[in-house]
Amino acid sequence: MITIDDLIVEFDKGLRTLLVPARTIRPLPGKNLAEAEMGEEEKRLAAALMRVNHSGEICAQALYQGQALTARKPEIQQALKQAANEENEHLNWCESRIHDLGGRKSLLNPAWYAGSLAIGALAGALGDKWNLGFLAETERQVVRHLECHMQRLPERDEKSHAVVEQMKEDESRHATTALEHGGAELPAPVRLAMKLSAKMMTATTFRI
Repeated sequence: MITIDDLIVEFDKGLRTLLVPARTIRPLPGKNLAEAEMGEEEKRLAAALMRVNHSGEICAQALYQGQALTARKPEIQQALKQAANEENEHLNWCESRIHDLGGRKSLLNPAWYAGSLAIGALAGALGDKWNLGFLAETERQVVRHLECHMQRLPERDEKSHAVVEQMKEDESRHATTALEHGGAELPAPVRLAMKLSAKMMTATTFRI
């Protein structure tokens, strides 16, 4: 049962996610690579793509926190919290690249966070197998999204490529972990709805 204390804690986590610079334990991927010489158009494209990735990580934080809030088993709650910690590192990495490329974060992040937290809590309330199935499908779609971004990023922007590659590895592992813990395959209409929602979010965040 969700208590007032739980809601206060989640509200605090939300404020920290949106307003406080994220921290990372692991070093920034590509940290030792030289910053590439790129034209303004290339920089704008790379910054916009990393803004989309940053917003995706905002959503991931909220999803995992919502799912952990309503998950039944302690081991599943712990797995979700561990994944959220790694997503927090991704936030740090994306924000670092956005800053270095002269870009900005999305103005819509508070809306993405609130919506994702509600969806995560609903997924958790449906039961652990559906909760984990939702997590696995989310991560599979994120991996495909990151693969697309790796193709779109300027080839010479090796630092952004390094960040996205490590993120992709982490997300793939999260999907595998969710299935190993008993995640169920989601119905095709649900997977399609998730895909369409993600497309709307990425297209909007690319510009705003």
